[in-house]
Amino acid sequence: MGLTAVELIPRDAETLLRDAGEVSRLFPDAQVINIPDLLRFPLRSWEAARLIRPIFPRVIPHIRAIDIAPDAPLPGADDPALREVLVVQGDPPTDLRHRTYPNTSESVIARYRREAPHLAVYAAFDPYRRAPYKEMQAIARKKEAGAAGFFTQPIFDMRMLDLCMNWLAGENVFWGISPVIGPKSRSYWETTNHVIFPHDFDPTLEANIAFARQMMDVVTQAGGNTYLMPLRVNLERYLTPLRRQ
Repeated sequence: MGLTAVELIPRDAETLLRDAGEVSRLFPDAQVINIPDLLRFPLRSWEAARLIRPIFPRVIPHIRAIDIAPDAPLPGADDPALREVLVVQGDPPTDLRHRTYPNTSESVIARYRREAPHLAVYAAFDPYRRAPYKEMQAIARKKEAGAAGFFTQPIFDMRMLDLCMNWLAGENVFWGISPVIGPKSRSYWETTNHVIFPHDFDPTLEANIAFARQMMDVVTQAGGNTYLMPLRVNLERYLTPLRRQ
């Protein structure tokens, strides 16, 4: 059976510890916690990983490639208990005072493999933002740079999942699942990530839980991993119906 990862937002230390405790209690299927690095919050992802490790030993912080200065230490590389990171390109900051650098995900992945070879480095896969052939070219470059596997953006259509599983056959993949509740949430994904929802998409919590369960079953049967992103939902109401244990 594959692994199940759950994403938690690092708003602050107190909230993160509370959420991690809830996931541990409500959803024993979770073996991995993912933590994005969000500039609007002061707590960095690799700091958050260290914070919740007593609750979840396996934590994967996201590292924004465009934030890494060429001569700066790699985030998390000095943490002896850290075993994995996920390198993402990173969206441009809204605060223009925040300095960024012309890195690619591939260049930062390669740097981690050179300077912190004890870390497994994952990369991102997004089937929506650009043409599939361009995304698959990027996947090839990330593999060449040393990526050990991929975390996908959420997928909202079983037909899209089937296509993507074919494209990434043989790879170590965590397949993204996220609830989309209401028109504002749907608009975010359509505007920011260029998602095209199926015409019969139902933005209710119950329908999102049913879709998540269906997708988890398909991925598990194929020997893959799942990556739950319970954004803007009550953890208990969303995760409890998805329990297998």
